Amino acid sequence: MAIRKVIIAGNWKMHKTSAETRSYIKELSAVLDGVNPDSEILAAPPFTSLAVAVEEAKGTRIGIAGQNLHWEDKGAFTGEISGPMLRELGCSHVIIGHSERRQYFGETDEKVNLKIAAAMNHSLIPIFCLGESLDERESGKTFDVVKRQLLGGIGDLRPLEPKNFVIAYEPVWAIGTGRTATPEQAQEVHAFLRKELSLLLGKDFANSVRILYGGSIKPDNASTLVSCEDIDGGLIGGASLKVQDFFGIIKEGI
Repeated sequence: MAIRKVIIAGNWKMHKTSAETRSYIKELSAVLDGVNPDSEILAAPPFTSLAVAVEEAKGTRIGIAGQNLHWEDKGAFTGEISGPMLRELGCSHVIIGHSERRQYFGETDEKVNLKIAAAMNHSLIPIFCLGESLDERESGKTFDVVKRQLLGGIGDLRPLEPKNFVIAYEPVWAIGTGRTATPEQAQEVHAFLRKELSLLLGKDFANSVRILYGGSIKPDNASTLVSCEDIDGGLIGGASLKVQDFFGIIKEGI
């Protein structure tokens, strides 16, 4: 079994100005001394704050991720951000296919696949999100949904390197609702995804790629979730907006 490095990533969504971002990164970096150095810490500010975040994170262990990107490098796509733009700023990762992008902006599996390809083309590590809605879970469709999203997102992309690819399982019903999948529910889906990845890309890839859990992770449940065999960290939303809360998750999760 491969030893997988834990990732704790904070997705700030549409929060924090550049000034607030600078203050946050300073405060977070100051408290990370002594935390397990074999783990990765990521922050994903809004686009307007990325340059400040990268500047402030230099010399620290905090990596900076974009929240989205367009599949084209440039063009008449008002309001969009490209892979080259994120890479030039100094981002190392980018979130792709988040449930809010799928729900509010009509993002499809096909578009997710194009965005993953674009990220990889510009040496950005995709954090590929997938997950089912409450209706889909209650109707017994969880595995069908996540398998469809997994196959659609990866598509014909080959080769994939596990060290440069991250998956995040985020049950939509547990995002920002205060509801959290039990460790057993989360582990079950993570194990299923790893099994499907083994069939699709081989056992070595499946055993090495990191699969994060996202969905109302807090300091008091982070340890229990990340201790599950197939859960390799967390994609944190609202609880990442305050340094104290995010640091609490980092301490418990790694």
